[in-house]
Amino acid sequence: MPESTMPKTYDFASTEQRLYDWWWQKGWFKPESARNPEAEPFVISIPPPNVTGELHWGHAMFVSIEDLMIRYARMKGYRALWVPGMDHAGIATQLQVEKQLLRTEEVTKDELGREEFVKRVWQWKAKYGDIIQTQIRRLGASADWDRERFTLDEGLSRAVREAFVRLYDKGLIYRGTRLVNWSPGLKTAVSDIEVEYSEEQATLYYFKYRLAGSDEYIPVATIRPETILGDTAVAVHPDDERYKHLIGCSVLVPILDREIPVIGDTAVSLDFGTGALKVTPGHDPVDYDIAMRHKLPIINILTTEAKINENGGAYQGLDRFEARKKFWADMETAGLTLKTEPYLTSIPRAQRGGEIIEPMISTQWYVKIKPLAEKAYAAVQNGQIKIIPERFEKVYYNWMNPETIKDWCISRQLWWGHRIPVWTCENCEHEWAARIDPTHCPKCNSAHLRQDPDVLDTWFSSGLWPFSTLGWPDDTLDLRTYYPTSVMETGYDILFFWVARMIMFGLEMTGQPPFHTVYLHGIVRDEHGRKMSKSLGNALDPIPLLDQFGTDAFRFTILTAGTPGNDLNLGVSRIESNRNFANKIWNVARFVISNLEVGSWKLDAARGEMLSNLQHLTSNFQLTLPDRWILSRLNTTIASVTRLMDNYEYGEAGRQAYDFLWGEYADWYLEASKIPLNSGDGAARNRTAAVLAHVLDQTLRLLHPYIPFVTEEIWQNLKQTLGNNANWPEALIIADWPQPGPIDAPAEADMALLMDAIRAIRNARAERNVEASKKLASMIISAEKSALFESHRAELSFLARIDADALYVADHLDAQPQGALPVVLGTATIYLPLAQMIDVAAERERLDKEQKEVTSQIERLTKLLSSDFANKAPANVVQKERDKLADYQVRAEKLKEQLERLG
Repeated sequence: MPESTMPKTYDFASTEQRLYDWWWQKGWFKPESARNPEAEPFVISIPPPNVTGELHWGHAMFVSIEDLMIRYARMKGYRALWVPGMDHAGIATQLQVEKQLLRTEEVTKDELGREEFVKRVWQWKAKYGDIIQTQIRRLGASADWDRERFTLDEGLSRAVREAFVRLYDKGLIYRGTRLVNWSPGLKTAVSDIEVEYSEEQATLYYFKYRLAGSDEYIPVATIRPETILGDTAVAVHPDDERYKHLIGCSVLVPILDREIPVIGDTAVSLDFGTGALKVTPGHDPVDYDIAMRHKLPIINILTTEAKINENGGAYQGLDRFEARKKFWADMETAGLTLKTEPYLTSIPRAQRGGEIIEPMISTQWYVKIKPLAEKAYAAVQNGQIKIIPERFEKVYYNWMNPETIKDWCISRQLWWGHRIPVWTCENCEHEWAARIDPTHCPKCNSAHLRQDPDVLDTWFSSGLWPFSTLGWPDDTLDLRTYYPTSVMETGYDILFFWVARMIMFGLEMTGQPPFHTVYLHGIVRDEHGRKMSKSLGNALDPIPLLDQFGTDAFRFTILTAGTPGNDLNLGVSRIESNRNFANKIWNVARFVISNLEVGSWKLDAARGEMLSNLQHLTSNFQLTLPDRWILSRLNTTIASVTRLMDNYEYGEAGRQAYDFLWGEYADWYLEASKIPLNSGDGAARNRTAAVLAHVLDQTLRLLHPYIPFVTEEIWQNLKQTLGNNANWPEALIIADWPQPGPIDAPAEADMALLMDAIRAIRNARAERNVEASKKLASMIISAEKSALFESHRAELSFLARIDADALYVADHLDAQPQGALPVVLGTATIYLPLAQMIDVAAERERLDKEQKEVTSQIERLTKLLSSDFANKAPANVVQKERDKLADYQVRAEKLKEQLERLG
């Protein structure tokens, strides 16, 4: 076999960065590189990773999927634009810089002051902010880095101001006092997604709520006794026979002796705890809703640092957990306690830092969300936006129901972020929102102005991402050309927190949906389906896996291991297996290229003739059955993979391309091609080499969006070997996506029968441990397909190790040959000579011995079942023995047939 000039092994470490830099320098990541400058755009806005981030599985997932989408669209001829960028990540970034300042300078942000602290954050961003983008490039992301944006850059800051002022002026932004998630460590409100819940062991405290003017009491339980200080009612179910007579009475808050009412509310469970609920509207969302219904006062007992405030009486100044201990001890002394018991419950903790979150009443800025939600709800309902998988539309509707959706808290008590553009005149108290920082009050002309100190929730600027990154609010060429975008690909866990807000803002600010399709991926879990975490010791760091196995193996694993919207289980063994796939493709290509580099292929004329006919193989060559079969299977695969890609079924599309290359092209056609390649027939060799090259080229194109590096490297080798006659583009990344040709059903059916025959012979040989080098005589009888087998002696001989000179093919047989093993197929029977496959004498001796044992067992069981045993033993025991007899009788029949075959 000729040697290829390609290296023997694929070295991803020396290939990936070289190819990536070449692609980028050539401008192929830009939409302007499209073959047709008027082609339809295909646009994705990257979910901007946090500027603080390092590559994790969420990033790896969306980068791999979105790059696949972009590469596919590029090959299909679209003007493919993938807009990259980063999120300023308010809380995460501020926390990182605060920790660094304490560690390196032993200074707090408050000691530095706001202006100097923000300057330090920008310095930190300049030093560390590109780590995540470098790692994203490592995954092969073909994004247009010249269009990279940052949520705090000048253009996006203008967009944020514009959006805020528009909403403010329409009365859709207001300041209100409500219950929020409060982070005492960060001293800010945080969004629901920044709160993580964990099942933890807590203590359930049972105590007495004494009725005013009576010794009678209502038993109540809580896991947070310190919040009793903020109770404003005790609620019971109005149908609860134990307590309904007390509705309207008053009870006394323990220790404080403040009178509060007993109220009836159906939100109280009859079965949980004591059936009575302490209502603390300032520190519990359920209690807050009850207070709204009953017009109860709301008492906040905590400072921003979660210490007891002036409403806590003698406990003022104590930390919330210290207050819990002292308050409970005082209640015990006063005889107001009943018992304590362990209680497993869900505890809310800050995503950043892990501290327990406090529900707390706070004055914040809100977006009046109902008018925005109505339009966003309708956009999905009327089909303007499609969500994949479709089942998440129901989740979307539940969250976006205009009748139940709550107003959005958009203010955060941080220094890093978009400062709220609202000013108050210190002279006349006039308040207004401005696009540009004002110098004077528009009402009284005073220069004494005060800007709101809070910053906006990060999701506010992220909600503008699809159009702000293209230049909005300016009427830019990019905005006119590439908006609305095409697909928003992200995790299902932020469908509400991010996707829904982009839809609301897109419709409100531009009058158009920001994209036509939402594609949701799941969470990467370990191979046992557990969430990856450091505590479980199962967290896999993507970067070392890229170093060990290469980007292509890593990407292919992620892209083919799951389905839209479902979590996927991932183990190192699967990535290792896909590294073997990359190596398999490399070895296949080396074989093909080595057969293009020898003999007549060194002559330009011969090579040119082959290339000029490469796309018209069926009309320019006398194709063999294997040629026709592989070309038909290629066309079937192209059509199926394309359909699946268009339907966003990327996992199945990748698996089918994999199965075709390995299971059909490599395992069957490549092996069969060795017959004509080594036949000495120049025409047969040229034809086979042409088919090999064509199928390899087309399959590399199918696989390129999944495994871009190894496919490009092989394609460049193939292109160089074939010269310029193929009229191919400069690189695979900008090559055309394959188009399916006709299906040759007769060829597929005939080749399937040949393959079945070869497999059957291989299996028979393997079961009897026949040496691989030993060629067997054989007889194939087929009334319908004898001509097929007769004309493919060469394939049968080479692939099944059959002696071509001792192969007898006929359309019928008068009698079954003695000493032959019959292998029955659908339309044919193959007879193999047992004498060539086994030691006949030894086999006869073995079968005789087994036959005697089986006969003995039949005689024993027949005698047993003819005795009183059949009447006296339990029916199930008798049946068991009858089943044994039947099995032995079947075995005896088979042994008889095997002995007769031996002759």
